[in-house]
Amino acid sequence: MSRDRETEPALVSLEDVEDARDRIDDVVHRTPLDTSSTFAELSGAASVGLKLENVQRTGSFKIRGAYNTMAQLSDEERDGGVISSSAGNHAQGVALAGQLLDIETTIVVPEVTPAAKIEATRGYGAEVVVEGEIYERSYEYALERAEETGETFVHPFDDPAIIAGQGTIGLELLEQYSALDTVLVAIGGGGLISGIGTVLKARDPDTRVIGVQPEGAYHAKPSLENDEIRELEDVDTVAEGIADTRLLETTFLNAREVVDDVVSVSDREIATAVTLLAERAKTVAESAGAAPLAAALSDSVALDLEGNHVGVVVSGGNVNLSEHAELTRTGLHELERYAEARLAVAGWPTTVGEVVETVESEGAELDVLERARRGPDDEPNRVPVTIGLEGSGREHLAGVLEALSDVDGVSVLEHSLA
Repeated sequence: MSRDRETEPALVSLEDVEDARDRIDDVVHRTPLDTSSTFAELSGAASVGLKLENVQRTGSFKIRGAYNTMAQLSDEERDGGVISSSAGNHAQGVALAGQLLDIETTIVVPEVTPAAKIEATRGYGAEVVVEGEIYERSYEYALERAEETGETFVHPFDDPAIIAGQGTIGLELLEQYSALDTVLVAIGGGGLISGIGTVLKARDPDTRVIGVQPEGAYHAKPSLENDEIRELEDVDTVAEGIADTRLLETTFLNAREVVDDVVSVSDREIATAVTLLAERAKTVAESAGAAPLAAALSDSVALDLEGNHVGVVVSGGNVNLSEHAELTRTGLHELERYAEARLAVAGWPTTVGEVVETVESEGAELDVLERARRGPDDEPNRVPVTIGLEGSGREHLAGVLEALSDVDGVSVLEHSLA
């Protein structure tokens, strides 16, 4: 049985969101609002408030909509079990809601889903089925199985109850950040921004609600501009949590009522935002959760925030640690605070010690040092070495590389600052 096929597309009201808050109040955390003078300065805004849903139960906002939906199922639907599809965060929300409500849950995830999210979902007691290269294929499989087994399909976004649950973030924003006049929200399928936008527009129609999508999954703006759902053939982005190919009927209906604009950001801009959130806000965010901050800080996005009090919804923090490390390294590259170099050294390993001492004396951080595979152009009497350096900026790193080139027995063959 498919809940989304039984539910007609409908506009969600402020009353629906308020009812959802009463329903989930004892289950979800009231997540903090962290104001950041650093991000206000970098974006040109009067103030920036980070709504930290990355510290919500299950590590994302998804428990709000999942619990609100499943708490309203009939006894027959609960007995038959629930099935859903997800790139990871909705999976954990449904699994935890099932655990709390004593409902058996099955989650279908695409192959790109991080292992950490799969294991966390299983940890809440759900059965996890990996099916499909991208989310859309997982979604289709889950619908087919729901028809065969009679399980109730809980949609990750295209359901009024899901939207109302996510909208409770908007209620908290109003209470925590009274000056708010612009909010930036990531868009995957559109449930989160539809719910938050419903609340903010009900309070003040002049509040700007801006959606943010990766360049490789940028479908919402063409859909809203042309007043019809546009679907991408494929998606290509590091932000797997918002790697959807389209809005659906319910989210499209609601989003076009409350979304003022949608902007896109590159994966490199997202990586920079992930890095700055970790460094400046001391918070771990997944790539999808960092996308709104990427838009606020981007020089390429036509988004005038001057004088605005900007809410940035950091929607999730479920990360694979090794992938997070790689993403922050990319972010440091974009900030011109990381350089890679290939050296030729004589007298291995003695000279390597001098390389380490030189980097330290120049006040930089040696992130990587490893013996490289010898190439046809490498001198036979020199050892090729690759290093990764973290510094305060381009000039600092250039100075470190210059100092290394002055070390006896060391030649800097190439580097990423060139």
